[in-house]
Amino acid sequence: MLTVKALDLLRRADVVVYDYLVNPDLLVHAAQHAERVYMGKIGGGRQTLQDEINRLLIDRAQAGKMVVRLKGGDPFLFGRGAEEALALRAADIPFEIVPGVSSALAVPAYAGIPLTHRGLTSSVTVVTGVRRGEDQPSSDLFRGGAEDTLVVLMGLTQLRHIAAAVISSGRSPETPAAVIRWGTYESQEVVTGTLRTIADSVERARLRAPSLIVIGEVVRLRDELKWFESSGVPGDLEERELESCLG
Repeated sequence: MLTVKALDLLRRADVVVYDYLVNPDLLVHAAQHAERVYMGKIGGGRQTLQDEINRLLIDRAQAGKMVVRLKGGDPFLFGRGAEEALALRAADIPFEIVPGVSSALAVPAYAGIPLTHRGLTSSVTVVTGVRRGEDQPSSDLFRGGAEDTLVVLMGLTQLRHIAAAVISSGRSPETPAAVIRWGTYESQEVVTGTLRTIADSVERARLRAPSLIVIGEVVRLRDELKWFESSGVPGDLEERELESCLG
């Protein structure tokens, strides 16, 4: 997902600094002369220090280059965009924030899960799986109305603890839940269940990051709204397994 304005800037950039979650196909739209710099952050894997990224942005801009910092999603939603913008401000470098399409919105849509639906929920909470300094998620992180839709980013490795924390916060163990891996890609995989079963189902399916978690009654609508899989693109893992079992 890419906005028209982001596409225009990408085509005019002298330098494109991009992340692990950016689809490499987007780089095709960059000018032939543009310098492409990978500055990825992989959970549990290779990490680029934030100070190093800030310094690169500043150095290239001070050299008179038009720099695009290309992020997977929206730069101000768990994207550290504000940290980088503050570093640019401190260096007296002008910048512009171009809103992006967050995985919190796009991925559930591609899985056929509306985040709001009249009669089911009118509110959405977006949280990160674990806050800095915490080994495991706290139930306080997930408190809200029993009808709220909950979207958890970067939470797969803590899924079992997250499910327990959400139950501790007052949700029923039978609340529907879904985990979506590589949402919007052809390799998209979806596993559904309940707060009680989802961690075991994901382990059996061997899902890995990057994945997004959706919790709430709206997950039930996926059975009727999973348009992406019915378009002929491989999708639902459990259904493919069932089809293979049935021969």
